[in-house]
Amino acid sequence: MFRRFAMLVFGWLMFAPLAMGQGFGYPPQIEGARVATYKEIDGVTLKLWIFEPKGRERDKALPAIVFFFGGGWQSGSPVQFERQSRHLASRGMIAIVADYRVASRHRVTADRCVADAKSAIRWVRSHATDLGIDPDRIVAAGGSAGGHLAACTATIVGLDEPSEDAKVSSVPSALALFNPAVVLAPYQGLMEDGKSGANLGKRLGVSPRELSPIHHIRAGLPPAIIFHGKKDTTVPYATVEAFEKAYAAAGNRCELVGYPEAGHGFFNFRKGSEGGHHDTLMKLDRFLVSLGYLPDPLK
Repeated sequence: MFRRFAMLVFGWLMFAPLAMGQGFGYPPQIEGARVATYKEIDGVTLKLWIFEPKGRERDKALPAIVFFFGGGWQSGSPVQFERQSRHLASRGMIAIVADYRVASRHRVTADRCVADAKSAIRWVRSHATDLGIDPDRIVAAGGSAGGHLAACTATIVGLDEPSEDAKVSSVPSALALFNPAVVLAPYQGLMEDGKSGANLGKRLGVSPRELSPIHHIRAGLPPAIIFHGKKDTTVPYATVEAFEKAYAAAGNRCELVGYPEAGHGFFNFRKGSEGGHHDTLMKLDRFLVSLGYLPDPLK
């Protein structure tokens, strides 16, 4: 069983771009969003696309959510979470989709993806006044590898860019994770050391444990919600069950919403099968209402 799980995780690295990246164009073409550069590194310019509520009061600081796309740290596009962002902006918060370096375009390992995600959260917080954002109400969100990045911004200490102001926290105020990879190293029977782990380490750029969110759970982490398909063969449901249990055991709020018939990427919008997309979006909306980030629930 352990070997099988390890191979599933390694397989996720190879095939997640196929599961998560189809239908999302790159470079992004996103209409009506404000564009900002949050980081320039090694000749690469990384951008954010910012969606604001129409007619917002400029003197009122709003909560924000930053989405990271999926694609196995190899590919993908910020366009993936455009629909969710437009909805949340219509509901009264600032929604942001972030680009970050990936292997296919920038020849980086996953630890650099995590560094970019931390940079994005830090940039949003440090520019909160200019953006009209409440720096104490910033959500990190994402799907698959993007969910892993969002989880890492909360759990992983270190891997920040040395040039950034460490006095500005890169830890979000809440997490919204869609079929995230949260177990990348052996944990209570969920993985084993061996060839797959070694290959995974090469892909990550550091030891798997260093980038495995479940291994860095502690008290005082932000409230989280996780959406996951119980028939996900790319990122097994058992991993998020273990994560939710450990997160809650440490005294943190964590809600796991399981979908019995759903597989990987079920939350993406697809014509003719909008159910998973709509349901996760409505439950995310209610989660944000419970935090006081959005007004009363949708009827």
